[in-house]
Amino acid sequence: MLVQIITISIFIAIIGCILYGRKLIQTEKVDAVFGNPERAKGGTHWVVVGSAAIILVWLYYSWDIAKGFYPKSANELCQVAKVNESLMGLKYQFPIEEREFKSTSIIKIENKNLEKISNEIKNSIELNDQQKNILIGFINKTNLLIPLLTNQNLIETNTKIKISEMTEEIKLLSSNFGKKDYPFESKEEKLVRQKEIKKQGGWGITKIDAGTGTIEDTIEVPVVPETRRGLKFHAAAKELEIISDKFFKLRNHNPQFKSSIKQLKDEIKNYRKNLNDSEEIASDYAKNIVKIARRIEFASIYPPNALDGMQNAIIEFDDLQKSEQGGLRLIDILLFPAGTIVASGPSCSEQGSGRWLPKPSDTLNKFILMSKPSVGYKNIPLLWIDMMDVSQIIGFILPDWIADFLPGEYPVHTKDGVVKQNFKGQVLKVVTGDFKLFKIPVPYGHIWDSFLRVFLGLVFGILIGVPLGLFMGLNRFAKGFFDPLIELYRPVPPLAWAPLIISVLGIDNTGKVFLLFMVSLSIMIISARAGASGTQLSKIHAAHSLGASKRQILRYVIFPNSLPEILTGIRVAVGMCWGTLVAAEFLAGTTGIGFVENVAKKYFQYEVIWITIFIMGMLGLLFDITLRKIIDKTIPWRGKG
Repeated sequence: MLVQIITISIFIAIIGCILYGRKLIQTEKVDAVFGNPERAKGGTHWVVVGSAAIILVWLYYSWDIAKGFYPKSANELCQVAKVNESLMGLKYQFPIEEREFKSTSIIKIENKNLEKISNEIKNSIELNDQQKNILIGFINKTNLLIPLLTNQNLIETNTKIKISEMTEEIKLLSSNFGKKDYPFESKEEKLVRQKEIKKQGGWGITKIDAGTGTIEDTIEVPVVPETRRGLKFHAAAKELEIISDKFFKLRNHNPQFKSSIKQLKDEIKNYRKNLNDSEEIASDYAKNIVKIARRIEFASIYPPNALDGMQNAIIEFDDLQKSEQGGLRLIDILLFPAGTIVASGPSCSEQGSGRWLPKPSDTLNKFILMSKPSVGYKNIPLLWIDMMDVSQIIGFILPDWIADFLPGEYPVHTKDGVVKQNFKGQVLKVVTGDFKLFKIPVPYGHIWDSFLRVFLGLVFGILIGVPLGLFMGLNRFAKGFFDPLIELYRPVPPLAWAPLIISVLGIDNTGKVFLLFMVSLSIMIISARAGASGTQLSKIHAAHSLGASKRQILRYVIFPNSLPEILTGIRVAVGMCWGTLVAAEFLAGTTGIGFVENVAKKYFQYEVIWITIFIMGMLGLLFDITLRKIIDKTIPWRGKG
């Protein structure tokens, strides 16, 4: 129901926004000339159209619209796929979907193979004339096997009866399949099927382990027929499977053929047995000839018109089953783009875009489950709130060496085994967070860990990189001294540093934050240096003429002029930090978005992979929107000078 409401709302939003946009174009007075950035401002309705179009494409190609409007369509298509799979082997024998009979195709291939070996034997310089004559004789006898199978007069009566019986079975199936009450299902069978339906769940249902509370698996397509139409195709598939097994077990082996092939095998076996080691080439040719004879023996080769009745019966049933699908065929064509539901043995699966592109409803459901502490991902939720004592935050912020600088000694236990605290000991408890105050809600989880790592790495990079970049842009010594160092490590990809930094600083937050600091540092230094060195000389001279000091020039002229470059550098650094963080969490880590994606990749959990991609995109967008707001507030003059 939710998917239906969302889909209809998206259509209404797209149409409404397009109509509003066209009306606005006709009524709005635009005074700005072409090229003026003011012309690009506003247009929220087009943002809605673009976002809605993306969601609509996702809903459509993930088959979530099909799931929302026709939730049992996948189950019905599964039963149809079972019929098609059972029919495939039979249809493959006839020129129904192929260009020619399977028998004809096999005969052409084996005749070509025999001709190829015959030419090789005749042109061989390693074989003597006697060997050539014997091997050519084997080829001729193998060639004579095929007419023994294709001769209508040689086919056995028992084989004809079995073909006739299978043909009648297919005709009877067609007759029953067209009836409304096919197949007849007793009350007991119906109850058993309903229990199985309840047990298997629905299309795309996520299973949760009752003991651990972790996500086990997602049912791709339920296989037990849930509708009357599905039950009809399910029953027909079972009957067709039995007929197909009978057909492929049947061999058109008449007495003449059996005698001829046995004689040929015995002759080749005796011939190879009497060859010595120096005649290995002749032995290989004889071996290849008997392989062809065996392929002819086990192939389903029949006289040209022996299977005409069965072919017509199969075509009749195939047309009937397509007709019985009714509106399901239209649903398959319209709502299952770039693929369909396919069957493989007793199971069914999505084949196409719906397989690798998770449905928004399933993705949202799994995201909610992974966000709960009771489920989570590897026992850690994506994002949740935990009550933390303020003392732990104080202990994290305050350095422990504060207590070391105080005069006096730390408390020592008495002879009675009692430790009496003194002032220095109390201070140590405060700076280490070893006390109780009050609790406040703080976020935790995979998303928070990744967010905090990026934020800290970016902040440290800004705090050190911006002053150093300004210094390098204003001072000859600083530029000459630091430039080689920065340019030496800047071109090296961050992933090249990751193994070294993680092995030295460990797999915890320290190594990852330091790696992100290195990534953002070089970007911020270059951005700040470019901003400082790009300050207009006329502005600096004007400030000097007004009596400004060096500090005032730096604060009111150079720094404001560098802000556009610095803020642009921060936007670039955010993207680089996210990409580096995910790769670092791939390499080593027990929490974070990259860790989640790495584990999901190993188990082919496509929904989880898409969730991590979506989260990274949303967090990156959140950072970027924040920076846009900062840019609009801090440098409103940009583009208006």
